[in-house]
Amino acid sequence: MEQRAQPRRRQSPVQHLRLKLCVFVVVCALPLFGALSLLARGVSALPAEAYAVMSALTFFLYWRDKRQALTAGWRTPEKLLHGAELLGGWPGALLAQQSLRHKTRKVSYQVVFWLIVVLHQVFWIDRLLMGGRFLSRHLY
Repeated sequence: MEQRAQPRRRQSPVQHLRLKLCVFVVVCALPLFGALSLLARGVSALPAEAYAVMSALTFFLYWRDKRQALTAGWRTPEKLLHGAELLGGWPGALLAQQSLRHKTRKVSYQVVFWLIVVLHQVFWIDRLLMGGRFLSRHLY
């Protein structure tokens, strides 16, 4: 008997897509809620704008660095990538890491990246749940 070849399921370029989307939604929830609450109260649009602009810029920097890595061109310094993440581009960086499969295996890079994400989470937890009292008390 002749066996038919099973049609191959087309794999997503991102492994474990559902899990990673859930993580993305969870880590973006606080900053998004915080930025939108400031915008809704008329306090400031700056956080929402900064996250949007810096995420787009950071995604572009990752795309360009990945392209340069494939063609042996001049690479984007990691300090520049981390600086863009720190200024609010970490959601774009997280999307770029997964969709471009770039900077995901270098442990030292990932440690700094996730510290930046945690720093943003702590800021918004303090701002939204503690009225900014925790960080102001410990930073000033």
